[in-house]
Amino acid sequence: MAKSKIAYFCQSCGFEAPKWLGKCPSCGAWNTFVEEIIEKPNSSVPDWKATSSTTQQRANKPVEIPDITFSEEHRMLTPDKEFNRVLGGGIVAGSLVLIGGEPGIGKSTLMLQLALSMPAIKVLYISGEESERQIKMRAERLDPAGIESRVKNQESGESTLKFGRNCYILTETSTQNIFKQIEQLEPDLVVVDSIQTLHSSHIESTPGSVSQVRECTAELLRFAKESSTPVFLIGHITKDGMIAGPKILEHMVDTVLQFEGDRHHVYRILRAVKNRFGSASELGIYEMLGEGLREVSNPSEILLSQRDEPLSGITISATLEGMRPMLIETQALVSVSPYGTPQRTATGFDTKRMSMLLAVLEKRCGFKLGIKDVFLNITGGIRVEDPAIDLGLAAAIISSNEDIPIPFKTCFAGEIGLSGEIRAVNRVEQRIAEAEKLGFEQIFISKYNLPSGGGKDKKRIDLSRYKIEVKTVGNIEEVFGLLFG
Repeated sequence: MAKSKIAYFCQSCGFEAPKWLGKCPSCGAWNTFVEEIIEKPNSSVPDWKATSSTTQQRANKPVEIPDITFSEEHRMLTPDKEFNRVLGGGIVAGSLVLIGGEPGIGKSTLMLQLALSMPAIKVLYISGEESERQIKMRAERLDPAGIESRVKNQESGESTLKFGRNCYILTETSTQNIFKQIEQLEPDLVVVDSIQTLHSSHIESTPGSVSQVRECTAELLRFAKESSTPVFLIGHITKDGMIAGPKILEHMVDTVLQFEGDRHHVYRILRAVKNRFGSASELGIYEMLGEGLREVSNPSEILLSQRDEPLSGITISATLEGMRPMLIETQALVSVSPYGTPQRTATGFDTKRMSMLLAVLEKRCGFKLGIKDVFLNITGGIRVEDPAIDLGLAAAIISSNEDIPIPFKTCFAGEIGLSGEIRAVNRVEQRIAEAEKLGFEQIFISKYNLPSGGGKDKKRIDLSRYKIEVKTVGNIEEVFGLLFG
């Protein structure tokens, strides 16, 4: 066995130093170095299959781009359409996917439900946190029909399972033992819950440390790439909302998914943070029920609240998340500040951008908002970064300030510039079609989305094919003139 030594690792970026440092020279973080006992392995052969011919050293040669043969990547489709879209069209063979989220948000439920829903392939679910009985209790709860349909056998008196076939459970934390079982079982899909509980004999530090997480992930990465088996890793997050472990962990994997939401609400959002095989701006919405997670195919219906009477400060904005158009409810509350310093609070929206919108409304439109409290809220518990909701938020702020409600069937899609102009937004046709599908009567968009002139390179929007009334505006004063007179 190699002689062990002590090293110091930065918990933020994984930088290794021979002595303790107050400031990390790599990422600049303070007081992030921890002491760990490490041991370098004697052999460079991966543990998962030491005798395999695929682990032999191969000498690659440089190849010109035209000479590279390209074949379409094979994707494994799951019954979960939301999950397929977030991954970019399905699970890619040999991919390593990291799923992070707060404790109790439903990461294990999501992955176990995925493993149980694919009886045609062999799935190995590795758990380092729960026992086999605990996983079985959760599995019994996830089947839509009660997950385990118990059909009494009159002769033997035993129950026959109709769900969960081809899903194998392994409660183990040693990577060496895990790879032995993988070699015998040869699964088509591997799920690890969670990566912070695994440990490798090559590293003497405790499970969950920076070096252990990095080494275990590297071993699983080699296994995934050399065997073309997709691997899903469940990761914990820190108090700051970042995935626990070194930052290099997110660089090693192919896809990083964030499972987020409020535990006090029923809706969960699966968001792609990084994706080498698809768009990194997609999201999927789920509803947490007693029998598991249910896909929400039309998120606009759950993000729009039902109101019996018109209320001021509430507007509907058309936004895009990846390729999916959604209508969301934007709320604003403007009131006289009872204290000397006015408050500015935004939930689900960038506070700095809110300050910019307030400055434009005060400078260009003459509304005195500097001495008033302003609160913004995006309903549904989601966070929106699309600038197309600027117009809806500005209309909600003025509606609350003047205490004049916006008509029910009106929505907005436009970006506001510093001079008060309404800028064009991308893919406005999808936003208009989504508003029309949900029964809205009018939508405000920028007039610059309808290019003037006869240039052949400019695509015109055919408004005659829409039943909804499309109102084109050029500046924010024109919008308020049409809304409030």
